[in-house]
Amino acid sequence: MADRPASPADSAGVRAVLLAGGRGERMGRLGAGRLKPLVPYGGACRLVDFSLANARDSGFGEVLLLSQYEERLLMDDLHTGWNGSPSGFRVHFGPYDAAYRAAGRGLPERLPERTWPLERGTADALIRKADHVFGPETRHVLVLHSDHVYRFDYGPLIRRHLAERAALTLAYQRIDPRYVHLFGMVDLDREGRLTAFVEKPEHPTSDLVFAAFCVFDAAVLRRYLEELDGTDWQHDVSRDVIPAMLAAGERIVGHRVAGHWEDIGTVERYHRAHLAMTRPDATLPVTALPRTLAPGVSRGLVDRALGVRRSVVPLGLANRGLVEDSVVFPGARIGAGARVRRSVVLPGAGVPAGADIDSAVVLEDGFVQYVEPMPSAAR
Repeated sequence: MADRPASPADSAGVRAVLLAGGRGERMGRLGAGRLKPLVPYGGACRLVDFSLANARDSGFGEVLLLSQYEERLLMDDLHTGWNGSPSGFRVHFGPYDAAYRAAGRGLPERLPERTWPLERGTADALIRKADHVFGPETRHVLVLHSDHVYRFDYGPLIRRHLAERAALTLAYQRIDPRYVHLFGMVDLDREGRLTAFVEKPEHPTSDLVFAAFCVFDAAVLRRYLEELDGTDWQHDVSRDVIPAMLAAGERIVGHRVAGHWEDIGTVERYHRAHLAMTRPDATLPVTALPRTLAPGVSRGLVDRALGVRRSVVPLGLANRGLVEDSVVFPGARIGAGARVRRSVVLPGAGVPAGADIDSAVVLEDGFVQYVEPMPSAAR
């Protein structure tokens, strides 16, 4: 196993867990037939790869996957893409992990029978798979999600949590007040302690939002999960666990996230985030993304070249048209005389000759999912 950077998790007993659920129902055709964590992003990776890459680069040797929906599909993908890497980093699959380890670099033919209920919030997996979360060496639990776009070193967050002797330390970010109603709103006192937490508030009173990753004291987290289990809870960290801890007066502190952070919840936000990558001052350029899709292919932001204007494109793109202000994945093809503007073209997608596509996501099967209505004359 290759050496990895020292991490506060090594001496503090921090277990990293990844809550990975979701069907991408709000993403239309982009999310149909695919797990939301596996939605391609930025010409380089999938949504789930951000949290995994952040954990690896923060010095964690392992992240425990906690999923309740289509687990086999997700585990097969992550095992193939992440386990067995030279760094030694791997994804742990809880009750299924022994089967994947036995299969080596391949995939197991069968998995143990499932013994926990389907169709519940991902936080339910924290209690259903408690034996894998709360081991004898686990004193703190770093909870991550699989549909947020950001690069972050979790080390300072963990150190803040330990220094504060907190029951919970949550990451937060300041955003445009117009969008606070889409997130978990937080408010803090002058000492940085949490004073209010409201999931998707109707009338926001703060411009601070929960950045969807946090560190719990393991014993405290387990106690609240056990108290909530069997009640009419929503099986959700933001809707259930954090409000219960706040109401009980637990010590909860905030840790500010500087830099790029984005929740990709709808196809509109997915599209908007990609267009931001085509600007010279992009806060998260393609060079900062994990490279898990066609890792051997170079890609970058091209300001001007034959058939390309201000777009993120792979080296060797099969392009016989014009690509402008767009993000094109490796393996995509642009037909003769086609024009692609303000759009995302997914891996393997083909744009037909002569097509004129504006403000859309072109899927692998060639379906064009428009995000903004095009003028009738441009259709």
